Parts: sequence; C-alpha cells; structure tokens
Amino acid sequence: MEFNIIATTTFGLEAVVKRELQDLGYSNIKVSDGKLEIQGNEEDIAILNINLRCAERVLIKFGEFKATTFDELFEKTKALPWENIIPEDGEFPVDGKSIKSKLFSISDSQAIVKKAIVERLKKHYKIDWFKETGSKYKIEVSLLKDIATLTIDTSGDGLHKRGYRDRAGDAPLKETLAAAMIKLSYWNPERTLYDPFCGSGTILIEAAMIGKNIAPGIDRDFISQDWEIIGKEIYKKQRKIALGKIDHNVKLRLLGSDVDKRSILRARDNAENIGVNEDIQFFMKDMMDVDLHWDYGVVITNPPYGERMGEKEEIERLYKDFGKKFKEFPTWSVYLITSNENFEKLYGKKADRKRKLYNGRIKVDYYQFYGPRPPR
Repeated sequence: MEFNIIATTTFGLEAVVKRELQDLGYSNIKVSDGKLEIQGNEEDIAILNINLRCAERVLIKFGEFKATTFDELFEKTKALPWENIIPEDGEFPVDGKSIKSKLFSISDSQAIVKKAIVERLKKHYKIDWFKETGSKYKIEVSLLKDIATLTIDTSGDGLHKRGYRDRAGDAPLKETLAAAMIKLSYWNPERTLYDPFCGSGTILIEAAMIGKNIAPGIDRDFISQDWEIIGKEIYKKQRKIALGKIDHNVKLRLLGSDVDKRSILRARDNAENIGVNEDIQFFMKDMMDVDLHWDYGVVITNPPYGERMGEKEEIERLYKDFGKKFKEFPTWSVYLITSNENFEKLYGKKADRKRKLYNGRIKVDYYQFYGPRPPR
C-alpha cells in the first residue's frame, strides 16, 4: 500500500532530518515547518521508525482538506477509506489541535472525526458496535487555517525514546536533539569528543551510536508493529538489516565528566543498556581539572542554563570558566546549546555560527565555535 508519510521534527531541525532521509535513499521530500513528507509503503514506515535519529514521530497522512463547518469535517472524514488501515477490532482514539481555524473547539472536532470514522467502519464491517479491543491506531485531527489534516501515528512513544535511558537526570536532553547537535557539528569518529557537563550521558551515547552506526530504534517497539497491514515480520526484517550495518570495529574516543556522582552512575548504566559502555569514559571531575591530551578535539555539550532563581551568578561564573578552559585548546571546536542570551559575552568569544533551536519548550541557541581543520 502506498502512503503519504510524515516525519515530524522540532522546529529548526528540518534540514537535519531531510539529510537523514536522503542518506536513507529517499528523494522528492516535501519540507514545511516541523515536518517532512515522502511517499512510501509499509516497509518504509518500519525503516523510518528504526533509523531516523533526529525526527520526533512517523505519521501516515490519511487525508487533508478544507473544513470550515462541522458538517464539512464530518462528510470529508467519512469519505476516507479508513477500513484500509483500521480492522474491525481496532482501537482508534482521536486527538486534536486547532490553530487560526473557524473550527476552534478541539473536543468537538475530535468527536466529529471519531463519529465519522465509526459511521464509515459500521457500513464496511456491517456491525453497529466497536469493541476496540485490538491494536491501537492513534488518529489526530489538526486544523490549521481551516485546513484539516488527519494523521495516524505509527511510532507510539516519541522516537527520542530509544529504550536505553532507564534513569534520566533532572533536566534530560532529548536524544533526538542530542543526535542533531552531533550531526550539526564537524565531529567524526576519528576525533576526540568531550562533554564537560555530561549529565546522564545522552550526547556521548548518541555519538557512540552514530560512530558505530547503531540504528536508534533497533532496541524498542513501535505501535505499528501490531497492525495487520504492517506487522512484526516487516519490523523483524528491518531490524536484521540494521543489525548487519553496525560497525563493531570502529575505535572511538568519547569522554564525559560531571561534578555530580549520581549523573555519572546513571550515564554508565545508560551506556551499558545500549551496549556502548566500552566506547565511552565517564568520570566525576570538575571540567577545570580535566586533562585533555589531544589536538583537534570537539566539545559538544548542554551546560546548565540557570533557569532557576538564584542560579544566575553561579552560571555566569561557570560560563566564564568554560571560556577560559577552552582558550587553552586553540585546535578544539566547541558546540553547545543554552537559553542564556549573554553566553558569548561570558564565554569571551563570538560564535562562528548560531542557530535557533528548542530544547523541549525552552528556546535555545546552538553556538558553534570552529577550531582549525585537522591536517589530513
């Protein structure tokens, strides 16, 4: 079956996800804010869920049309071939959102869409009552400027949930954003990578997975595995292909330090869960006391932002120390995100490039300080 497939992403990461899709062999990619659209089949849904590092979810776009009245929303939803995807016992909850649309009541829009799908399926399956005891098909009606888009979620939990992080810290960085920070840097597996505020280890674990070519979704389940039209066999086949692509021979130099002992213990556990614990050295140490013996290394980090009351002075001192520390390493490149708008001033240097991103709901800047290129 052919589908319109949408990979959703955090604002600012569209270009990164587009490159991922191209690397997976896709072309004719339609890009808009927060989403990328391609044509594909059941196999492609499994490929994207298992392999995309920086996308948030993989959805099937089931219908898109103008709707300014509830009658219009009902009739156009009912006209779609829902029976092609939802079986007789399927569970199909409907979620919704509305922005700048005449149909602004989300609960009413959800109820109308649900009713329209029920009417369509009643006629097809010739039954009046749906038990909804089978597999789950999460539907969303999204209204934007009077255009209704109906999607079905194929991922379940967001793609950032790789399955390795049993224990996250107080302010965990999403795995998808950590992977994007690495993809947007000039790090490659031949260069040392150091995270001086490593927390629960997400950046370094994602780097190890990128370096060894471990697919991010290799170790977790997806909601569409249980669907009749996709099923476990397609996922099993794609997991097997992904396993065959892992590079077990690559040697990585990945270092992470933190002043918090619990964070380091968490980081080690998380790395062990995905099988990259031997590729990363985690140690409890203040960044100022860490000896770095290599040239042309790369720092990628998510330092504290000082969002809480009373932390401002402490954070400013930390950023100044950070700047002093890496003045000693002129061949190193430094990449970090923070919401602190005075960062460059405190760090003592203007960034070569700055990019607006979101860490959860916090608007951040991704600062990029380029060191010289390593000699070939």
